[in-house]
Amino acid sequence: MARKSAQPTKLFVLDTNVLLHDPTSLFQFEEHDVFLPMVTVEELDNNKKGMTEVARNARQVSRFLDEIISRAKKADITSGIPLARETLRTPSGLLFLQTLNGSSIPATLAGDKADNQILGVALELKRAQPQRAVILVSKDINMRIKARALGVEAEDYFNDKVLEDADLLYTGTLELPHDFWESHGKDMKSWQEQGRTLYSVQGPLVPQFLLNQFVYQEQDDKPFYAQVKERNGQTAILQTLKDYTSQKNNVWGISAANREQNFALNLLMNPDLDFITLLGQAGTGKTLLTLAAGLMQTLEHKLYSEIIMTRVTVPVGEDIGFLPGTEEEKMTPWMGALEDNLDVLNKTDDEAGDWGRAATRDLVRSRIKIKSLNFMRGRTFLNKYLIIDEAQNLTPKQMKTLITRAGPGTKVVCLGNIAQIDTPYLTEGSSGLTYVVDRFKGWRHSGHITLQRGERSRLADYAAEVL
Repeated sequence: MARKSAQPTKLFVLDTNVLLHDPTSLFQFEEHDVFLPMVTVEELDNNKKGMTEVARNARQVSRFLDEIISRAKKADITSGIPLARETLRTPSGLLFLQTLNGSSIPATLAGDKADNQILGVALELKRAQPQRAVILVSKDINMRIKARALGVEAEDYFNDKVLEDADLLYTGTLELPHDFWESHGKDMKSWQEQGRTLYSVQGPLVPQFLLNQFVYQEQDDKPFYAQVKERNGQTAILQTLKDYTSQKNNVWGISAANREQNFALNLLMNPDLDFITLLGQAGTGKTLLTLAAGLMQTLEHKLYSEIIMTRVTVPVGEDIGFLPGTEEEKMTPWMGALEDNLDVLNKTDDEAGDWGRAATRDLVRSRIKIKSLNFMRGRTFLNKYLIIDEAQNLTPKQMKTLITRAGPGTKVVCLGNIAQIDTPYLTEGSSGLTYVVDRFKGWRHSGHITLQRGERSRLADYAAEVL
């Protein structure tokens, strides 16, 4: 294969977890070459059985490898198989498979361990090809530490990372400078629509606006809160918000306790928005606000037929069969947050009395379904209010699988805290939640807000700050 550059290309040795994390990783190294140790292929074979995401990825990688090798000539097996695919227009390098026992495992490492065998292959390649960079790519932190200790260059797999720094993630808000109206309001027009005031503004800050982004200005006498409804070049239309901090606008008895919660309820109660993401630390009100908005729109406004709630069951892996009962009964232990918030929502109607609250509780429970992520493939949700809790533990591929289940009339709400990722090999930058926040920002039918203030108790707030 002709090289595009006179400089020597790099040789990337792939750990199995990279392939299991992203089956297309074989094709993501541009003009550089990829080396697969034989133990990596063995581990793919060991992981191919089952209905888990890992098993599906293992089978997909095997299909890719079969496709690559089947079109290769006999001489290519040792000299390198071209990785170019007809569907990919990007430059590609060669794939090398380990054909001989070219491994030199140091005496300090156990020779029967798969990770150490991959390290031995990388060491041997570095010794045999000193003129080029040999780099081990692994999602395993300890594997990278061992590689660097042995003098082998090692990297994380970066292709699926949306952001290097989570602080740069879109928050859904923008504070307007104090002189905003002087610089942007010269040709301003304002009018009323459905009880809201709309402003047409022009100026240099407007190109930074994104659709459905919240803009605000904290003033001593009267703060200004609005949402970007339209943007065209240097002109934007801002729409004032409904004040959910007022008790008269309460949602299922819940009022917004701070600015960001008010923004969140304006998103959740908007029927034109199909996809919403809420980020925030524990106690910021993500689940409570989402459930309150879901109950109001399902039971009172009749926009949705039922609420479906799901989350990742990380501690028992992908299989929920260790717990007795039906799918819903197995998921119940993972839904403590749902029960806690339903208790709060059920106590908001003080005038109903014990009998009234009991009847409301039964009605609410009949409209909320708890589902496992394992059984989402192939389903289509029609007119449902789908809540994905703990979404930071999903990979981008799993997130795509879930969101594409949405049929007509369905709203999807993703909740999570990217500072509390429990899944191995996922980071703040590569989480599926980070991925969708970044990809959906500015879409006309989606909205995002990062909740800032905890509202549980002074004890919880202080503990989050100092511990």
